[in-house]
Amino acid sequence: MTALTLSTAAAPGLRADAIVIGVAKGAKGPSVAPGAEAVDKAYDGRLAGVLETLGASGAEGEVTKLPAPSGFKAPVVVAVGLGAEPGKGAGYDAEVLRRAAGVAARALAGAKKAAFALPLAEAADAGVVGEGVLLGAYSFDAYKESGRDAGAKGGGKAPLAEAALLGAKPRDKAYKAAVERAAAVAEELNRARDLVNTPPNDLNPEAFAAVAQAAAKEHGIKVQVLDEKALTKGGYGGILGVGAGSASGPRLVKLSYTSPKAKKSLAFVGKGITYDSGGISLKPAGHNETMKCDMAGAAAVFAAVVAAARLGLEANVTGWLALAENMPSGSATRPGDVLRMFSGKTVEVLNTDAEGRLVLADALWAASQEKPDAIIDVATLTGAMMLALGSRTYAVMANDDAFRSAVHEAAAEVGEPAWPMPLPEHLRKGMDSPTADIANMGERMGGGLVAGLFLREFVGEGITWAHLDIAGPAFNEGGPFGYTPKGGTGTAVRTLVRVAELAAAGELG
Repeated sequence: MTALTLSTAAAPGLRADAIVIGVAKGAKGPSVAPGAEAVDKAYDGRLAGVLETLGASGAEGEVTKLPAPSGFKAPVVVAVGLGAEPGKGAGYDAEVLRRAAGVAARALAGAKKAAFALPLAEAADAGVVGEGVLLGAYSFDAYKESGRDAGAKGGGKAPLAEAALLGAKPRDKAYKAAVERAAAVAEELNRARDLVNTPPNDLNPEAFAAVAQAAAKEHGIKVQVLDEKALTKGGYGGILGVGAGSASGPRLVKLSYTSPKAKKSLAFVGKGITYDSGGISLKPAGHNETMKCDMAGAAAVFAAVVAAARLGLEANVTGWLALAENMPSGSATRPGDVLRMFSGKTVEVLNTDAEGRLVLADALWAASQEKPDAIIDVATLTGAMMLALGSRTYAVMANDDAFRSAVHEAAAEVGEPAWPMPLPEHLRKGMDSPTADIANMGERMGGGLVAGLFLREFVGEGITWAHLDIAGPAFNEGGPFGYTPKGGTGTAVRTLVRVAELAAAGELG
């Protein structure tokens, strides 16, 4: 993990491999952003012109490297684009700074130390830049020959080792707190990314549960793991039904972080399908290769609970990880089978590839028994939502409009693209079953909303609930952008942490 430090040092005298500055897209060409005044002065105030000559425009995500001025101890200046120059008197948007820091950190892979001279108008900006650095520097090398010591036989580069944030105030409590928060959240988010990227032969439900147990012990979180025997005794028909076809048995993991000063309680529920073949309703060729990511919801919930504990939030936060592997075999659940869920309701399984809602249904009902103030579930649930919102935006559904808005606003605040979606009542009828209380499939059109309506059936009466369908942004199959890497992204971790912070502050409603 990249080390973050706060520094009041002047850019010219700092020993580093590079100095990172911001450059904006002005009306008459690129302009040097605040924070880089000392660097610009060393170029006799001509840095913007030099950058323009080199082809820089200040467009967001653009990286331009040039030799540092004479007298600098760092050999290179890295100019990263911030996009449009803000209006007079306005500062840079937090997400703009976060993305720029991430782009620069990734561009500096292999470096031992870099100084970031980006705009820091207040303590919160230091946290945002620090978070961007830590998320942008992420790499997953555990299975490469070079391992974490990248740059040896594998030819890769190790992540940036240290980032010094210039213009910060090391002795200021607000600055220190902002960077410490950034480190806690980013480290746990990166742990979620690691889990999503881990091959399914090494991360089955039992292995995932073991990771959760180890983290819980480290951070003072109470943990309970239900194995097949306990799940059978408890009547968790959904989780057992999905895991029936696998040699790796399912698990339900409960992580409980409690604060003696808590006035609110939250339950986070995560879909944890460690590999999804589709079961008997086998996925077609070309749709299986990334299905190790189908536990991204559980990874996000796990990371959020640990982050809440590390931050010492004054709220009780419980995480429920519904873990199973969905495989076809002689013992697998068949289309047409009926499962009796933990709630007592029966579900006719029309498609075994609609399995996420089955494990979530049991976990939602289990969470409801503790009567929290609110429940949020997170799941890579439907391809339909990817068709609706694309690969970078997740959906927010809820049984309460105000709560849906609050979650959506929390997502926007931390820089996670999300969009509120409805739960149309007329779509519920499509899940009527002549055999059971409900079927796990309904109308094809609006399939993501149908899934949300199914989950709503398993939320306890009177409990506020939201559902995040992160199927699109949970796993990035394209190239890296901003602070987002290729592969697991850690989507929803920051939203969940922010919701928990709001609950702790009495601002969630």
